Amino acid sequence: MAADKAYSNGPCRAYLRRRGIRHAIPEKADGQAARLRKGSRGGCPPAFDEKRYKKRNTVERAIDKLKHARAVATRYDKRGYVYLGTVTAAALVIRLRT
Repeated sequence: MAADKAYSNGPCRAYLRRRGIRHAIPEKADGQAARLRKGSRGGCPPAFDEKRYKKRNTVERAIDKLKHARAVATRYDKRGYVYLGTVTAAALVIRLRT
């Protein structure tokens, strides 16, 4: 799971750890400063995979491009398989334009 700094708090990280979910969440600057201020009691910095976090941006941009398609953003389709077809058609148009 890749999330932004809003989810870098202890309870979120503990929940993901408990469920066995690997995550790439950067540490907030104030959280890092508080950890360093505590010294040896502050613990070690949380693991952070920068390469996985950069892929998050690619996914977010793709979703934003899909939202620009009016039929995808409004979701007028009542059936799931029809909506899936709409999303697929929008993705094909985006792919062909780039």
